[in-house]
Amino acid sequence: MALIATNHLGLGKLQYLKFRTCLEKQLNFNHICLYTDGGSKGNPGPGSIAVIICNSDNAILHEYSECIGHCTNNQAEYKALIKGLDLSAKYTRRKVTCYSDSELLIKQMNGQYRLKNDELRKLFHHVLDLVRMYDEVVFQHVFRGNQRITRADQLVKQAHTGRHMNRVHVIP
Repeated sequence: MALIATNHLGLGKLQYLKFRTCLEKQLNFNHICLYTDGGSKGNPGPGSIAVIICNSDNAILHEYSECIGHCTNNQAEYKALIKGLDLSAKYTRRKVTCYSDSELLIKQMNGQYRLKNDELRKLFHHVLDLVRMYDEVVFQHVFRGNQRITRADQLVKQAHTGRHMNRVHVIP
């Protein structure tokens, strides 16, 4: 298998072993930070989401964005969280702290706001299903000026223009 991977990655065997060691370290975190953002043009309108996954030192491990079709801003925020929790499972099954600038999303996830919309209720339950994969999940509101939320907002805007991203960062 190492030979196949070295051929596909263009790495020598020693380089591949170093790469694999770094990657294995990345996939076994005790705690990761998940930053999500979502939005639609027109509300409702064409929607996009962005996810940034960081280690506990706030170094970026993974950036992701995509167009998700017609939705509201709130639906896009939920869909970003769903995608983020799904991607986070590649890095940990222990603790995830989820950050969003959506007050509605965070307060609904923390039980402070009621769910009045049927579509949001479905998305809320999808999030709960994903939360069960982890030992602990914390939902925390952050303001738009947060560095990672600002980056996620940029990725959402880029996705609106058709520039999607799925970039994994290797931390040595």
